[in-house]
Amino acid sequence: MIFVCALSLGCAKNRVDTEVMLGLLGTAGYGVTSDPQAADVILVNTCAFIAAAQRESIITLLEATGYKQEGRLRALIAAGCLAERHGAALLREIPEIDAVLGTGKLDRVVEVVEGALEGRKPVVTGDPGFLHSTEPRLLTTPSYTAYIKIAEGCGNRCSFCVIPALRGRFRSRSREDIVTEAGLLAAGGVKELILVAQDTTKWGTDLYGRPGLPGLLQELAHLDGVRWIRLLYAYPTGISEELLRVMAEEERICRYLDIPLQHVSPHLLKSMNRPVTDAKELVRKVRAAVPGVALRTTFIVGFPGETETDFTALKEAVRELKFEHVGVFAYSREDGTPAAAMSGRVSGKVREKRARDLKKVTRELSFSRNQSRVGQEIPVLAEGKQGRFFRGRSESDAPDVDGTVCFDAVRPVEPGDFVKVRVTAAKAYDLIGEAVQLQDPTQNGREN
Repeated sequence: MIFVCALSLGCAKNRVDTEVMLGLLGTAGYGVTSDPQAADVILVNTCAFIAAAQRESIITLLEATGYKQEGRLRALIAAGCLAERHGAALLREIPEIDAVLGTGKLDRVVEVVEGALEGRKPVVTGDPGFLHSTEPRLLTTPSYTAYIKIAEGCGNRCSFCVIPALRGRFRSRSREDIVTEAGLLAAGGVKELILVAQDTTKWGTDLYGRPGLPGLLQELAHLDGVRWIRLLYAYPTGISEELLRVMAEEERICRYLDIPLQHVSPHLLKSMNRPVTDAKELVRKVRAAVPGVALRTTFIVGFPGETETDFTALKEAVRELKFEHVGVFAYSREDGTPAAAMSGRVSGKVREKRARDLKKVTRELSFSRNQSRVGQEIPVLAEGKQGRFFRGRSESDAPDVDGTVCFDAVRPVEPGDFVKVRVTAAKAYDLIGEAVQLQDPTQNGREN
């Protein structure tokens, strides 16, 4: 049997693509291994969102070439966004690569792997068109958690972003496809469904003429076996009263909302080709409609034209709004984007300093919030052990990007169990506690 090892870089949406490719390869008779040394084929699903992600992708590809000497590697495949962006140029720069597969052609992965193994060095890129539908998936997440990509591409055209060029226009999956996939995942033991897209709030507009996310969430919330439904990548202007009402009413929908705001300065938002959102009013509206909601956002510092006054206003807004989770990125100039040609560039030294300063503010806020939770009893989704402690996540924490809960337990706890934990101590991003009891499987897992 020919074994494939997949290395998935970048976002959760990329992870879903990796799982689809592994599913197609498995159906075609290939074996799957997590050990690169045991692989005949290594597939690197690359990211190209910003320069740092491109560097990571290139480093990973270069490191993988070593397995042609150290392991049994016969073919190295570069797939995903970097492959779509640079195409055949990757073969010239890294001749050890045996095939290139772009984002719009991922359903041709079996053909590409076969061509690579035969020494033909295929390059399959082009207009983005692939939209995951009924293709099989091999989950790379723990058995109790899975991502569902509800749409592909993006129509927002932010001036700093290359995604529309790599992923194409916004295209929704059908409600039937999504609900069917979610049902199969739940039947297979998945308890947490995480909805992702470049803009989840836009789902359905191209198929049904209006945003359909609230209705989709309601339908998913009634699937047997599902305990948590988590929503990522919600565009600020798509946060409707209907969406918030559904989040508040449906107990299986996590009181958690990821709203990438990018900045609070009106003139910078205009330059970014983002909606000029009143962040304070939006946060007030969300918190009033969904009591106890945890808000995640991201901000870009050092965008062309950002002044010290703009940055100070951003820090003050972050302190005032007290987001539960904040991602901070120093602006990365990407060739081919409108922002790359803008005047008023901020030096790299200043960009990095502003990023450090804002991260310091968010760390202090996170520590203060976590301290306020000491003494509370919260449901936790157990994920394994860390030394003698168990670890997991609360309703307020998404995997990989947010904090964890480390807790002691007298009784055995298995990954995927929901445990009520009393918080006894706090760190900057994580909580420490002790298990009070395993939760009844019929309970929804929401925090009180």
